Order: sequence, then structure tokens, then C-alpha cells
Amino acid sequence: MAESFGAEQRRLRDADTADVPWRRWGPYVSDRQWGTVREDYSPGGDAWDYLSHDMARSRAYRWGEDGIAGFCDDQQWLCLAVALWNGRDPILKERFFGLTNREGNHGEDVKEYYFHVDGTPTHSYQKMIYKYPQNAFPYEDLVLTNRGRDRSQYEYELLDTGIFAEDRYFDVEIEYAKASPEDILARITVHNRGPEAATLRVLPTLWFRNIWSWDRPEPKPELHAAPGNGAAPVVEAVHERLGTRRLTCLGAPDLLFTENETNTDRVFHRPNGSPFVKDAIDRYVVHGEREAVNPAATGTKVAADYTLHVPAGGSAVVRVRLSETAADTSEIAFDNLVASRRAEADEFYLRVLAPQLGEPQRQVARQALAGLLWSKQYFGYDVERWLTGHGKDPLEAGATRNGEWFHMICHDVISMPDKWEYPWFAAWDLGFQAVALSMVDLELAKSQLSLLLSRRYLHPNGQIPAYEWNFGDVNPPVHAWAAHLVHELAKARTGEGDHDWLESVFHQLARNFSWWVNRKDADGNNVFQGGFLGLDNIGVFDRSAPLPTGGTLDQADGTAWMALYCQSMLQIALELSVRDPVYVEQAQAYFEHFAWIAVAVNRKSSTATLWDDEDGFFYDLLRLPGGETRPLRIRSMVGLLPLVAATVYDPALVARFPRLLDDAWDFVARHPSVSSVLTRGRSGTEDGEHLLAFFDEDRLRRVLVRMLDENEFLSPYGIRSLSRSHLTEPFTFPVGDQVYRVSYLPAESDSGLFGGNSNWRGPVWFPVNMLIIRALLNLYVGYGDEFTVECPTGSGQRMNLFEVARELATRLTGIFLPDGNGHRPCHGGQDIFATEHWRDLITFSEYFHGDDGAGLGAAHQTGWTGLVALLPNLFAGLAGPELLAERMSGLFPERK
Repeated sequence: MAESFGAEQRRLRDADTADVPWRRWGPYVSDRQWGTVREDYSPGGDAWDYLSHDMARSRAYRWGEDGIAGFCDDQQWLCLAVALWNGRDPILKERFFGLTNREGNHGEDVKEYYFHVDGTPTHSYQKMIYKYPQNAFPYEDLVLTNRGRDRSQYEYELLDTGIFAEDRYFDVEIEYAKASPEDILARITVHNRGPEAATLRVLPTLWFRNIWSWDRPEPKPELHAAPGNGAAPVVEAVHERLGTRRLTCLGAPDLLFTENETNTDRVFHRPNGSPFVKDAIDRYVVHGEREAVNPAATGTKVAADYTLHVPAGGSAVVRVRLSETAADTSEIAFDNLVASRRAEADEFYLRVLAPQLGEPQRQVARQALAGLLWSKQYFGYDVERWLTGHGKDPLEAGATRNGEWFHMICHDVISMPDKWEYPWFAAWDLGFQAVALSMVDLELAKSQLSLLLSRRYLHPNGQIPAYEWNFGDVNPPVHAWAAHLVHELAKARTGEGDHDWLESVFHQLARNFSWWVNRKDADGNNVFQGGFLGLDNIGVFDRSAPLPTGGTLDQADGTAWMALYCQSMLQIALELSVRDPVYVEQAQAYFEHFAWIAVAVNRKSSTATLWDDEDGFFYDLLRLPGGETRPLRIRSMVGLLPLVAATVYDPALVARFPRLLDDAWDFVARHPSVSSVLTRGRSGTEDGEHLLAFFDEDRLRRVLVRMLDENEFLSPYGIRSLSRSHLTEPFTFPVGDQVYRVSYLPAESDSGLFGGNSNWRGPVWFPVNMLIIRALLNLYVGYGDEFTVECPTGSGQRMNLFEVARELATRLTGIFLPDGNGHRPCHGGQDIFATEHWRDLITFSEYFHGDDGAGLGAAHQTGWTGLVALLPNLFAGLAGPELLAERMSGLFPERK
């Protein structure tokens, strides 16, 4: 397929095909490294307290770095970030502040306002805005007030403190632009939004990650002052493996040098080995300790100290440039380069986003993608070395957190859900993130999906690591679905797929599939357990812990995920069969495995089935030790997820392998139990659409009646995770003297079982909504225009399933769109977000209020919420070849 290239597309092409290192430098510095498992060497595993926000300014990190708007190389040897001081704060603002899990009524929550406004996949241009108060930051007020609130009360946010009254704050606009892969410009524009002139210290800070102080020390790098160019001071950075870089600081700032070494006197009450330590710049700027910084102008950390006097309503600019050679010090040339990269970013998104989109939809999609690109992070974690640091023998460390994962060696740039609340990868989040990222960077999407399947990550037994707090937990298996979809997008855009990549992924996925079959089907009856599965508080019990009743729990969602897994592996096997017919046999195997899952789900036994015929819904099934079974009649996302296991197969692709088709129908004919439950499409015959689903038309209609009922699942902003009927009819389950309870909670959870931001008891979540939309589109292809349902239930308005999918997409997108007064539901009625300097800034939260659409949970969790970038394109009519190629993957079906 012929394709014209803009400047950013050319950079991507050069990076992908000519090894030009355009991706080597990027915003790979975490927003929070303190309070992470990697940095936790406490005996009790209390990561939040072991290395706190208060300690972070004084204590050298072991595995990574954090900062504000940080930029670094892909091994995080050298970092550049922004520090600020307004003249009133008790500490230098070097990193964002937030609450630990025990410090607030909801906890694990950043208490700052910053926005990822723009970004390109090669990071040739990045822009974010941080709103920094001019009065003293209310650290103590935020902690004490939140600590005094219980879970029935709202969080106490930074806006609630009154710190932004009279617009007394600075908008700190940080832009990065690349003149070349190794030449990075940072432009920091400070806008005084207040009514009076104000002073701000801006300190672009350059430092080396500490790799010389630990168990396997490396040569210590060095920063030192170097001859400048005119009035622009220069710092030379010398690193054995990175080479030499120069930081040119336009203007005439003072250079403050120290070491990125722990202040052992403050942290451990032991004498420092050197008088120059990590918190020296804070002590110099905030406390006036001039002796804290090194007068010899050398070290491993340096800040360029700019003092800006900014008039009311005015602006001032700081410019620094990190390059391999001497840099131009012309401010005009600097600003022209930044403007050029900004214009190229505009051109890039004109090509990426559908031309039919209106400006509000384009703004939402672009900022969602920018958030994803800003949330890439260097993730370093050698688990064996970490366990050894705990005094554990890695081969005997099974009782220690992640003790069975000693094989893991991580030193990669990974797409994170976000870099403050979740500064670590999560397996199923990454699958959704890869799908969204494929809109702008297919090679990145592919590499991210491959990463967790590689030998450094995938457990020898085939398990995918879930997330840092517990690699051994279980996330839903979405990797196969995501891999097939990303491959189809690549095929649509380039005219051919990457079969080598798809084949390598398929083999690793087969190992993981076997792990699921062998570990999560306790009775060998094709009904699966799974445990946690990322759904936090959705159940009446902690599904990852031993049940208080004893016994096991057959999970409707775990079984549905495995059915989708079978369908996706079948799709991949069919694709690989085009080049190698040996995969036909694999495709047949996955077809048969799906069929047996469908039989298990559709058992007619009234005492041992996930389907409740009286309620017309799927429920988890509790199997008690004495053999009794009890359905847990909670109408939740658990019972909707069986819809997700609906996939349409390309008739042309299937027709290439008549043996497969013959074997499939022979298998069906030989097993009447399979024939009675297998859904084949609108005609119900072998000649119909090749639709696989494990529910028939009657069950589909009964589930949709509940899903599309506004008094149950259908919110004005998408599908709720729990039926609203449980507001007045909570589900209760007595066990001995204790009564377990689930009730509808549209906002935050009243349970801290899974941490501060855990809630599946009502809010709207994007990942499962996206899979429901995908399923509806597949079911539409299978059943056609003749199949209609009331939407909403009881409204008298009938829609086919394509129209239902479009309605859900419209409701989801509406979370972020402004009304006539400039209010966006995601901002939860905060009037300031409809005012100048705020109204075009969008946050992409972890989940959304089930009734009013307000953003909840992690405030910058663009991760899976970034899927909103796909929705406008999806129903705006994406370019023809892509639309056609995606029909059979179910994301972009061709409407008949």
C-alpha cells in the first residue's frame, strides 16, 4: 500500500528500518519511584513507609529515578527533569506529592494538577503543563484532612484547600523537542496566572542514576562545569557507556553541583561519606545552606538555578539543551526548532485521526494518546539481586514477595498505566495500552506485547507476571486478543502483516495457555477459576485468597476470558496457516477447546452451571467442600463478560483450508453436546457467518435486557461494573457470624481490601466496555440488521447491535467532551475546569462515576482509559482498507 510520509512518520520509519535511535531518549523518568516494591528492603514489605516521599529527596534510589517532566535515555543512565521553588514551600518541588495508602480515606493518590498535552511516538515533541501554587504547598493539610475522613466521604483534593484562589499559581509549560536523535531541547515557559508579580526559581536538573553504590558497582560517572559558549554555562556529563553529553544552559544561571548519594546522616543517622549529597540543592535553595553544594563544580547531580520575576499575567522562559556536541545558544534558533517540531506534531495527528472528527473529539483523542506516550517509563528490576538484598536465597525465597520470580531481569522502557499511582507495568493493562498505542506506533505496540512473553519475564511454567506488587497474581489473559488485533492493524496499514513476530508471540502464548488450562481449571471440566483477575472488589469474597467457606469458585469471568483466549489463538493460527499449513492443526485444537468450554458453560444441570435460567444471567458458582454448589447472584461485570467471547472469522481465510472446515463440522457432528450449544451465525447453518459464541440468541437477548437497562448496567457514560439494582437490593452472604455484602457504589469503594484505588462496585471502566463494544460488533456481523433490541431497555427504541455499540461508544466518549458551558463530566463538576487556562486540559482517570461520569481512582491513569482515542476513529469511518482488515478482528467491522 502506498503511503505518504510526514516528518514524524519518516522518523518512525527510520527508527524501525534503519536503526536510527529516535526512541533512545524520551520521557522515561517515573513520576514516583518512592513507595515502590523495587525500592522496598523492609522486613515486613511495607513499601510505602520504607522509602517515603519525605525520604525521597535525601535517599538515592536503587532501581530507577523520578522527577517532574523527566527525560532520559532508554537505560536511564542520565536524567533531565524540572525542579521548582516558589519561595514559600518547605521543600524544593522535585517530584509530585501524593498520599500513601494509609494517609487518606482512599489513598495511593497524587495530589497535584498536571496534564499531558501533546506528544509524538519518537518523542521529537512532548508537552505537559504543571500547575504550581504560588503560596506554600499544603502538604500537612492534605495528609491530616484526608486522614480524618472515612471511606464514605469524598477525598480532600488540592483544589479543596483553596490554594488556587485568585489564580495565584504558575502554569509551568514544559516542552521537549529533538533536533536530532541525540540533541534534545527543553523549553520551560512559566505563566503567572495571578493578580500580582511573582518570583519563581526554576531549576532544570541533570543527574546520573546511581549505579555505582550497590552490590555490583560500576565506574562512577561525572558531571563538571565546562567551557561555555558566550554567557551560556555548560555542564559536561561523562559516562563510560553513554559517552559524553553537554548540557547548555541559555541565559546565565548558577550551576549547583552535588552527588546523587544518600544523605545517610538524615536518613540513617550515620555520618555522610561526602558533604555533598542528594538533597543538597534543596538545602541550598530552600534553606540557604551555601556549603551544601560543591564549590569545585563537579558531582553526579547538577541544577541550573534560574530566578524568574514574572509580572501578573506575564510569562518567562528557560531554555536548556542536552546534546553530544557544542550547542547553538541562539534563543531564536532554539524557539524556531521547538515551533517546527510542534507543527510536525500537528501534521502527525492530522494523519492519525479520522478527518470526520470535530475539534472536541480530536482534542480528547490527542491528549489521550499524549498521556500514553508520556507514561512510558524505564523499568529496572533484577528480582534475584533484589531478593539477595533482602538476605534471601533466591532458590528458597518462595515465601518472600515475588520470591518465585527470581528469573526476572527487567531493564526496559515499558508503557505504564501511569507513572505516579501505577509506576509499574500491569499485564492486562499493557494489552489494552498496546492496542491504543498501535494508532501511533505499531512497532512499539508489538514490542510491548512481546516483552512480557519473553524469557526474561514469562515464568518457566508459562505464567505471565501480573504486576510488581505480586507477579504471581493473575490478570485476565488479553495478550492473544491484543496481539492479533495489533497484527491486523499492521497488515491494514502496510499491506502485509509481520508473520515472524506473530509466530513468535503465538508460541509463547501457547505456553501461557497451557498454564491456564493446567493451573486454573481445578476439576478439569473446562470451567475456570483464575482468582483476582484484575477485578478487585467486584466479588463478595477476595477471589485470590482461600474462601471463608472453603471449597472453590468457578468464575464466569475466568471462563469467559479463556473462551476469548481460545478464539484469539484460533484467529492467530488461521493467519499463520496462510504461510505454514502446519498451523491448521493448531487452529482445530483451539476450536475444539472453545467448543468444550461452551458445553461446560451450557450444562443443563440446575445445581452446577454458571448460567442462571431464572435470572437470565451468568454468575460465579461456589463449590462447597461437602459437594453443595451455590450461585453467587451478584449482577456484575462477571456476568457480562461471557458476551466478550464472541468472535467472527473471515470466511475467505477459513475457505483457504477446507480441511479445517471439514474437520470442524465433523467434530461438531460427532459430539451432539457441542452441536446443541455452538452459535454459528444468523442462518444457524454451516453456511452462515463463522461466529463463535457460547450463548444462543435467547440467552444473548436476556443478558442484553439487563445490560441495557438504565436501572441496572447502562449508565449515561457506559456500562457500569455492578448493577444499580444492588443499591436497594444488596447481595449478602452469611458465613458463621460474619455477613459478606456487596452493594452498588457509583464512586469510590468502601473497602480497602485491594488498596486505596480499588473499586469495581459500580463505576465505569474502559477496558471491559471496549471488549463489550467489540463483541457487539462481532455479534452484529453474525446476526445482522434483523436482530434488534430495546436500547435503553423499556424505551421502545429498537437498535441493531451495531447501533448499540455506537451508542455505548458515544456515551463513553461523552465523559470527556465539554457541554455548552465548558464542563466535562470527567472533571466531576469542578467549576474551575470550565475557566480559562483549565478548560482545555483533560485528565484520563482509572474509572468513572457510574451515575455522573466523574473521574475516579488514579487521576492520570491514561493506560487503559487511553482506549478512548480509538472510539472516535472507530465510528467516524476509519480509512477503508483498515476498516475492512479489522472486520474479522471485531474492532472495526465493515458495516453491511
